[in-house]
Parts: sequence; structure tokens; C-alpha cells
Amino acid sequence: MTDIDSRDAVIAGLKDLATFLEANPEIPVPRQGVTALYFPDRTIDAEMTAEIDQIALRLGSSIDPEDVSYGQYRTGIDFGPVTYEAIAILAAWRAQYEADSSYYGCVVPECTNAA
Repeated sequence: MTDIDSRDAVIAGLKDLATFLEANPEIPVPRQGVTALYFPDRTIDAEMTAEIDQIALRLGSSIDPEDVSYGQYRTGIDFGPVTYEAIAILAAWRAQYEADSSYYGCVVPECTNAA
């Protein structure tokens, strides 16, 4: 599927979902809202952050500096309880996650019976 086809399919799907939910009020919706996430292709940080900066410019939003300390370069916009976010996961954070995950299943805690 091309980017245009993917874009058209997502937009059509969102419209179809809205129409379906409107026609079926007995179907519950998420209380916390809905978030559409976009992640750029994984490449060097400078290229990913430049793409997120361009998205922020188009959205009229800013980069959340607090998220950068957690390895995420993020921007977004809210439409009531619906949010669009564009997020780049920075290389150092990905490397740390992979290192942490490399031990998954290797360390088994000793089971003690509590009284």
C-alpha cells in the first residue's frame, strides 16, 4: 500500500468508526479517549526529530521537552478526547530498552512462601 493509499484508508476507517458509533449508541467508547500515533521510520535521531519538528510546525504545536528526558521526541494535537501524536523514540532510549530486554526470562526470582 502506498502512503497515499494508507492515508486514505486510515481517514476512511476513522470516518466509518465515527459513523458506526453514532448509529450504535449502545456500544461503549473509551472513557480516556482515543489516540492516533505516528512513528517515523527508524533512522538517525537528527532525521527523526527533523520529521517530528515538521509535523509540529504543521500542527501548530510544540515539542514536549519533558518527554525528551524519557527518550521520546513528541508533539501532538487534541480534538476533544481524540489525540494525534507524532513520536520519535531516540536511539539511546531504544538501546537501553534492548539492553534491559536482553535479560528477559534469564533471571528468575527465588520463590519464598509468606506466612
